[in-house]
Amino acid sequence: MSERPQNDDPDPNEAFDELVEAETDRDPDLAVIEAGSRTLRAQAGPPQGDGIPARPADPEVDRALRAVEDELAGRWGETKLDPSVQRIAALLDILGEPQRAYPSIHITGTNGKTSTARMIESLLSAFDLRTGRYTSPHVQSITERISLDAAPISAEQFIETYRDIAPYVEMTDAQQEYRLSFFEVLTAMAYAAFADSPVDVAVVEVGMGGTWDATNVIDGDVAVVTPIALDHTDRLGETPEQIAGEKSGIIKKDATVVLAQQPVDAASVMLKRAVEVDATVAREGMEFGVLNREVAVGGQMLTLRGLGGEYPEIFLPLYGAHQAHNAAVALAAVEAFFGVGSDHARTLDIDTIRSAFAAVSSPGRMEVVRRSPTVVLDAAHNPAGARAAAEAVTEAFGFSRLVGVVGASADKDVRGFLEAFEPIFAEVVVTRNSSHRAMDPDELAAVAVEVFGAERVQVEPRLDDALEAAITLAEEEGEFSGAGVLVTGSVITVGEARLLMGRS
Repeated sequence: MSERPQNDDPDPNEAFDELVEAETDRDPDLAVIEAGSRTLRAQAGPPQGDGIPARPADPEVDRALRAVEDELAGRWGETKLDPSVQRIAALLDILGEPQRAYPSIHITGTNGKTSTARMIESLLSAFDLRTGRYTSPHVQSITERISLDAAPISAEQFIETYRDIAPYVEMTDAQQEYRLSFFEVLTAMAYAAFADSPVDVAVVEVGMGGTWDATNVIDGDVAVVTPIALDHTDRLGETPEQIAGEKSGIIKKDATVVLAQQPVDAASVMLKRAVEVDATVAREGMEFGVLNREVAVGGQMLTLRGLGGEYPEIFLPLYGAHQAHNAAVALAAVEAFFGVGSDHARTLDIDTIRSAFAAVSSPGRMEVVRRSPTVVLDAAHNPAGARAAAEAVTEAFGFSRLVGVVGASADKDVRGFLEAFEPIFAEVVVTRNSSHRAMDPDELAAVAVEVFGAERVQVEPRLDDALEAAITLAEEEGEFSGAGVLVTGSVITVGEARLLMGRS
């Protein structure tokens, strides 16, 4: 693997100089951690845009990327699993265990993992730590899954990383009962890319569950558990307690566990696991939380209580109470990583925290992609996510009439999902995305008719036609009616709608 050249030239950015000077007023030990690799961060520069890359402009690079995508797609998909970390551990052993080269923050839960990961990444970056982030699934481009310095790795680096580890993947395949899966190979790529950079800290989202998830070959210094709800019940369990048992596997000895608000039985499982491995627990509503929240233009204004004290006047450019709670969890996770609340009984620099949250984006999560009429995308795909989205869109936009576009996966609780939106959708246009897992539009329509009534349901098998139909329905009330469209049901549906709406 290639080695990054070093550059010790001072950074000319004025804001950067101010931050360096501010470090003199901080605890010396914490300052060292927060300062991190300033030179490397300065080389990389600030993240660009919303973090969703377009296809490579160079035809040769695009062909090479498609070849890698095809090779990965030829493996077991993300929904076909063998509950074991044996294969990924074997591969990483051959690679020299790159996941041991940096500390990590490991994130599990049912909803909010990616948004929380992005917030954690933004906070760490604001303190000049070089970050690696691994999240899934992607909205539009597979390269989104692996980020360095808050930006997806380039197509060229994605290709190079795959080619670097490909011989070792083949070697591992030959030694195992089953070939490495799509997700296992991507996970190894992420861990290798982070070590090669190198990063100061990795922010890693599980693919599914925890104990046997491919990401769970790291020993996260901080384990984050976002809200647990019923999803993937065929693999993780049919109750929050059973699902929590699987997800609690990311909690490692002597780690700090940052626990979002949970169902009581799920929280009990997590606390029991923490006691077993002598982990420290920080609970939302007890050690940290949201003290105040007000809707603001383009997002919301928050006062958060962290592990070290209060953080007032924080602007978060994301909509919904659920994102405010994700922000509280993210802040507590970063404080725990820096030792705040245990080693250091004080808050982090408030101006740095404010600028970090103000820079957060989470594409496909209550994202506005058009005005007149307003079209909003949200990747909710289970009943709990749908309820959060319904509350958020009602609070933030106050549409006089809302038309839903829903393309869901066949293995989800579609009825529960639709019932969450029934009170706010005047009409719903059911459709499908391009995934083989997509629910047939006629089957989806049959469920929708039972929930909404036939007069409120329209079927458009093609997503582009569904978008056009929904926009037409919204426009029927006139230009100044305040009608809107919400596209939801799946990350894939949202990603494809994003492309169709001109976001690339």
